Amino acid sequence: MKKQKKHPRLTESPGKDSSEILYGVHAVKEALSAGRRTFEKIFILGENISGERSEIVDKAKMIDSPVETTSRPQLDMMTDNAVHQGVAAIVSPFPVETIDRFFLKCRSEGAPPFLLILDSIVDTHNLGALIRTSVCAGVNGIIVPKDRSARPSPAVSKASAGAMEHAMIGMATNLSKTINDLKELGVWIAGLDADADNPLYKTDLTGPIAIVVGGEEKGLRPLVKKQCDFVISIPQSGTVNSLNASVAGAVVMYEAFRQRIKDK
Repeated sequence: MKKQKKHPRLTESPGKDSSEILYGVHAVKEALSAGRRTFEKIFILGENISGERSEIVDKAKMIDSPVETTSRPQLDMMTDNAVHQGVAAIVSPFPVETIDRFFLKCRSEGAPPFLLILDSIVDTHNLGALIRTSVCAGVNGIIVPKDRSARPSPAVSKASAGAMEHAMIGMATNLSKTINDLKELGVWIAGLDADADNPLYKTDLTGPIAIVVGGEEKGLRPLVKKQCDFVISIPQSGTVNSLNASVAGAVVMYEAFRQRIKDK
């Protein structure tokens, strides 16, 4: 491994043919495991390369990706002072699906679709947490709007502990139209709202379902809420008004997961 003297910092919002800097032990490791990105080069902090960083070096050798040791200041510069954990990589952009391909893949799964729609989640940590839970809970795919939303960036991959690298994510130009298209395919749209009359634990979530989680501050937008087939709430006690968006989404996803596997 050769030591690199200087690295340019790349944007987190690349164009179609550009590269981006992926960082964090789990993000880089899971991207290597998923095999969905092209690795141009991996940079490892040249101090005590062991544990998971050593595993990354071994995985990189298996795909003939160059690995270079570097310094902490250089990694700081490359990642814009993010918490990189001594690992960064120049990679191809995350493979976001077009909605048409997204639908085709979901319909080919065989089992009733289990989808997550995120309406204006803007915080990268919330998006990362929701993606991580969705992968663990068996969600087939995630839809996020192109505008007024966090995007599947390196920061989100890091926040998801690399789970984003295994997730199918589609970007919707018009979320309302996408919801209507899903309904025409027989998918039920279940919105999440703290004031809804339908309690979560009395709601059937076993069929083809898309759970819609609203933004951090205002929840579901009125038009999106109107398009939902039904709206559900999570029972609560105490004085706190509502749960964090990522926590609420996790509770609903795992209730759906529980219902869908209980007879298996």
